[in-house]
Formats: sequence, C-alpha cells, structure tokens
Amino acid sequence: MSQPITFFIHHQGRGHANRAMAIIRELPAERAVTILTAKPSLFDGFERPITIAALPDMIGAPVPTPGLFAQATPEVMHCVPLGVAKTRATMRTIIDHLDDVDPALFVVDVSAEIALLARIASVPAISIRMHGDRLDPGHLGAYQASVGLLAPFGAALEQGDTPDWVRANTCYAGGLCTTVDPVPTKAEARAKLGLDLDQEIVVVLTGGGGAGTPYAPLTMAARAVPDALWLVLGPVHREGHETDFGNLVELGWVPGVTDHIAAADVVIASAGDNTVHEIARVGRPYVCAPEWRYFGEQTRKAERLAELGAAVALPTWPGALAPWRGILDAAKSLDPAALAGLYDDDAAKFAADYLEGLAVSLWAAD
Repeated sequence: MSQPITFFIHHQGRGHANRAMAIIRELPAERAVTILTAKPSLFDGFERPITIAALPDMIGAPVPTPGLFAQATPEVMHCVPLGVAKTRATMRTIIDHLDDVDPALFVVDVSAEIALLARIASVPAISIRMHGDRLDPGHLGAYQASVGLLAPFGAALEQGDTPDWVRANTCYAGGLCTTVDPVPTKAEARAKLGLDLDQEIVVVLTGGGGAGTPYAPLTMAARAVPDALWLVLGPVHREGHETDFGNLVELGWVPGVTDHIAAADVVIASAGDNTVHEIARVGRPYVCAPEWRYFGEQTRKAERLAELGAAVALPTWPGALAPWRGILDAAKSLDPAALAGLYDDDAAKFAADYLEGLAVSLWAAD
C-alpha cells in the first residue's frame, strides 16, 4: 500500500474540498493521500495526515495577445486558453507531482482536461460525476479516459439522458453529506436557537459557490407571507432597490446550519450536492431554487428532484406576491420519504471503499 491516492480538488466554493475530506476520512489509515489544489487553505484543520501540493490559480489569468485569444477552443476541451503561463505551470506541477508520488489512483474533482491529462500521463484516473448537460465531447472523453466514475449521489438521482455505458462505469456512492452535526427535532432546534415554537419559519440557505441568492425575490416572499419568519443563511445579492421587511432576517454565515434546517417548516435552497443531501438528512420540505452553473448542473438536478417528488423546483424566482404561498404549500405536501431516501449515511465510506478497492485491484500483480 505504498502508493498514495491523489486528489485534484477544484477550489471554487468549498464543496469539492469538503467532499474529498469526507471520503479521505474513510480511507485506510495506512493509505497515503496527496492533494493538488489552487487553494490549500480549504484543508486547514483537517485532522488526517495528507500532503498538499499548491497549484497556481488559473481563474482569470489573461491571454497575452489578441491572436491567441481568438483561437477556438477544441470541442474535446472546456477551458484551454493559449499562451497562459499559469496554465503551463499548473499542468507541469500536476505531472511532476504524479511522477514523484506514482499514485495508485488520481481522483479528479473536477476537470475534464485534467482527467484527459492523467490518461496521457499513464495515470489511472477517477472522474467525479456531476449533474448537468454533459454529453459533449469533453465530458464524454474524460469519462472514457477514466478507469472509473464516482457519483456522490444515488442512482435514483441519475438523469434520464445519461448513456448506459456511463451508468455502467459509475459507482453511485449514495447521498453524500459532509455535515455530521447531530440532527435535533424541530422543537429542540427552535429552543436551542431561541425561536418561537409555533411560528411558521422558512429558512433560505445560500452557498459560497456563486454570487449569492438574489435578495429582491425574498423581500417579495416576506411581504407575501407576513406571518412567517424568513431566515436567510449565507450571502445574498442586492441590487440596491429592495425594501426590507421585519420578518426577513439575514443571519449571514452561521455555525449551526443543521439546527436551522431542523427548525424550519420549509427550506429554500440551491441544488448543490451537499445542500441537497443536507436537507434530505434533516428531512424538511424543500423548495429547490437552482443557481446558474456551467452545463446547467443545478438546473438539471432541480428538475430531477422534482421528477422524484423530493422537492418543488423553482425555474425562476417569483417576481410577484401571489405564487409564494402556493410554493410553500406545495413543498409541505410532498412525501417526506422521497427526499429522505436520497441521503445515505454510509455514502462517504462506500466511496472510499470503492477507491481503495480499485487502488488494490488495478495494481495487483496477478
């Protein structure tokens, strides 16, 4: 077991790093782990011994000349600007690191180009699966170049248009939630947070991977349902023309997200992987408001959640008062089992066992 398992971790938001740490915790203690990321601070305080190699941050790096900027992107790739020194440095750092540590597996979360690079460099890669419109040559090429695919969700959440060969090569780990805080009852959560036991409470949960949930639609919601207390966790995006209401309270980042979800009658949140499974873990009526993501990742996931009866999907934020009460009532009428069934307490261990099994079997001498 001398060869490590190496992870490439995209540094947008915290989800990729949190998912990696949840899986790494479940790997055998004697299995070394190395991390390649442009934001090593994402792993600050992680209790398991790991080796981190810092990558340059390529996001926003300028292309030096108009002629290079004008070159078309090959269909088999997604983001490969020409003449960018940071890109060369990133690829060189990755190749040098893989050459130095000779990993048993290279888990790519996520980049189609780096999965292809791994195959070119003769390193067995595992691509992390995500929802969205990913039937383009870049994604399919990365999937073909990988020795396996790992989905941090269950097979029930799979999209209908996913090719059979992709499904066959995918390990569905189940609903992986990186939060491990105890789940209180609604009454316990409200008592802990000092909230009225009888008032209707709607919790709006935003994330750190985008620009923030738009604030203006929430002011309309608070006005439309004035008897409810609307608690907003995380950042919001203001345009400057909004009118505040006393029953709409911004809490910003809070340490006890699980407690707030448990205290809610309805949760409104995006369709991030961990967010979906965090709400499923607690078990509260869910209104899914997908954020814009490349390849329609959250939109496609929200559609699938609605098809399963696990959430009410908002294709757009309501711009009027009338829809809001109907949205809350529709969420409350969902079968709680449909959402709860998407969470799997053993998902991280199942994913780790899959990776460890491949790391052993691929390098077996006989």
